[in-house]
Amino acid sequence: EVQKLNQQLEEKNGEIQQMINQPPYEKEREILRLQKTLAEREKAQATSDVLCRSLTDETHQLQRKLASTAEMCQHLAKCLEEKQRKEKGNSDDQIATERSNQVLLQLLSLLDNETSLQVLICNLQEENRMLKQKVAHV
Repeated sequence: EVQKLNQQLEEKNGEIQQMINQPPYEKEREILRLQKTLAEREKAQATSDVLCRSLTDETHQLQRKLASTAEMCQHLAKCLEEKQRKEKGNSDDQIATERSNQVLLQLLSLLDNETSLQVLICNLQEENRMLKQKVAHV
């Protein structure tokens, strides 16, 4: 292991000696190449940072939009449920009113005596009680 490390050290020293022995213009060329590579990497890193920040901002914006959309959907679902309940209640009320009218017409035709009147009153009171319950429920 030590011999391997010593060999690597000798290779590196050889590279350094080559660089030292190179003419000055080649050294400058190597320095310029390394500076250019460094500048390209810095530029790529800056671009990457800008893109990351942009994506992070866009992600946060989309998360806020999603939360807002989900909230709106929940609100609309509640409104739809309420509307359906009201429509169902209204249709129940309409059915009950129609039924009440039918019963009333039938009972009016049977109003020959006082007992028929009592039956009609009882039926109407029952119908009234049912309608009040439905109104309270709605």
